[in-house]
Amino acid sequence: MAITVQPVTADFVAEVGDVDLSRPLAAEDLSAIRAAFTKYAVLVFPDQAFTDDSQLDFARHFGPLETTVFKARKDHKLRLHENLADVSNLDAESRVLDTNDRQRLYNLGNRLWHTDSSFKRLPAYCSMLHARSIPPIGGQTEFADMRAAYDALPEATKRRLDGLVAYHSLMTSRARLGFSDFDESERRAFEPVPQVLARRLPDSGRMSLYVASHAGTIRGLPDGEARALIDELIAHGTQRQFVHSHRWRVNDLVIWDDRCTMHRGMDFDDQRWRRDMRRATVSDVAPTCEQMGLAVAAE
Repeated sequence: MAITVQPVTADFVAEVGDVDLSRPLAAEDLSAIRAAFTKYAVLVFPDQAFTDDSQLDFARHFGPLETTVFKARKDHKLRLHENLADVSNLDAESRVLDTNDRQRLYNLGNRLWHTDSSFKRLPAYCSMLHARSIPPIGGQTEFADMRAAYDALPEATKRRLDGLVAYHSLMTSRARLGFSDFDESERRAFEPVPQVLARRLPDSGRMSLYVASHAGTIRGLPDGEARALIDELIAHGTQRQFVHSHRWRVNDLVIWDDRCTMHRGMDFDDQRWRRDMRRATVSDVAPTCEQMGLAVAAE
């Protein structure tokens, strides 16, 4: 039986059924998934009983896997495989993190609107988050369609964004929450990198905003003007008409296109409920500036 694709809206978010992603995929099924992903940008696959290995095997169909940022800190003990981001409230022994635990405070940054790995010179193509356990209330994930947000911009704003480059750093987003506990190896790893503010997607041809809480400055603009423009674009792109809220079920796998969406995790009682979420992230094919034909040095 061919896979079933059920759109949530005309061109943003779809649910996909009649497929077991933990098993080898037929070429036609993988092709159909890729086509749906290009069109809808966010795909929800219910009832996917992955192991860590089978989740990673599926993710490799989309490209090379990233290594978790937690590996940059030598004193951090990983709970999961280095190619899985631990988007949970659990420590290395799977205990709920204490209120003042560094990892918990760091992960609170995921509740800001962001795009995975925009703070890397080679950013992410897509992310795949699997729900192993979820809180009974709260903890949804919201997704914003930055293609539709770009389309809705005034023409004058589109012209203004053409060729503008923002500098992204993981330390920028965490600083918004007052978090600054980075060691020297992390500070070197998270130095600001250039990313275009508007990009064309090579597979669909659509234009998209590319902005996130990681963005702090813009080349050629005073800091205050840059901050105001970044905040304005995030506020524009996260208006209700561009946003879908996903309420998780155990064994949901959600895939999103990091090139043209933002997302954020919603609040839940993380000192009471376990939330075990495991994310594989696939690297993009080239830096955004290179893809848009811009030669830009890192700051």
